[in-house]
Amino acid sequence: MDSPAFDLAFEPAYGQAVPVVSGVERVTVNNPGPFTFFGTNSYIVGASSVAIIDPGPEDEAHYQALMAALGGRAVTHIFVSHTHRDHSPLARRLQAATGAVTVGQGPHRPARPLRDGEINPFSESSDLSFVPDITLSDGQTLSGDGWALSAVLTPGHTANHAAFALAGRDILFSGDHVMAWSTSIVAPPDGSMADYMTSLDRLIAREDRLLLPGHGGPVTQPAGFLRALKAHRLKREQAVLARVQAGDQRIAEMVKVIYRDTDPKLHGAAALSVLAHIEDLLERGEIAADGPPTLAAHYRPAS
Repeated sequence: MDSPAFDLAFEPAYGQAVPVVSGVERVTVNNPGPFTFFGTNSYIVGASSVAIIDPGPEDEAHYQALMAALGGRAVTHIFVSHTHRDHSPLARRLQAATGAVTVGQGPHRPARPLRDGEINPFSESSDLSFVPDITLSDGQTLSGDGWALSAVLTPGHTANHAAFALAGRDILFSGDHVMAWSTSIVAPPDGSMADYMTSLDRLIAREDRLLLPGHGGPVTQPAGFLRALKAHRLKREQAVLARVQAGDQRIAEMVKVIYRDTDPKLHGAAALSVLAHIEDLLERGEIAADGPPTLAAHYRPAS
């Protein structure tokens, strides 16, 4: 299956502030993993006083690295793209140390309620205690010394995901919505494929020149990359639909075929991605189910 040209070249430089573009530095947390790549990127934006985007997990070494990178500069705002535990928890400690206000699209919430008997497989990954001081609406802009950031609401990976556009620079901090190294996980009930695709179209229409994601290096040619990412998702959707039409009734059967070249350790996450596609296909009437869509439900072509 065709994919975007993912870029796996990245030097995390743990503990160091890496200049990215004028007025933007990146500090990467040493929390590598299959879903975080080399780790979570925190960004410092501004001049004599700054904003921090995605402070990261509660991690002592990263806290010390951020404080050292600030070099005594005041922090006025702490922006959080979404409330997964690799992005938001350190906001509380940074706020206590700096007096900055926290900013985000609201507390953690699922894209839809849990169904009877359903368990949220990513519940432990969610930061349920983060409540921003400022809840952003779409297009709302906050500014500081040499910077202005506008909210671009991008639900899909999570319901409360937001990207942040750096005014006058055509630069977007894309969080986990779009990353250069991999596709984003869209896992119900926290995530929604329909929302994700709508948000992807929003970014395609923006025509930014640079995306700075929550993990890995920058997306340097966003226009082509975003279109390829959308095409990849649509091909995955067609693969799911083809497996249902071929007679696969269970998600586990579909995953074995669609993700046959993927590390089996990631098949659990892959099953949730298939479920996200199935929810979207059901909503559009392209397939049918024997009940509410779950990992264990049976699916069939729409009559």
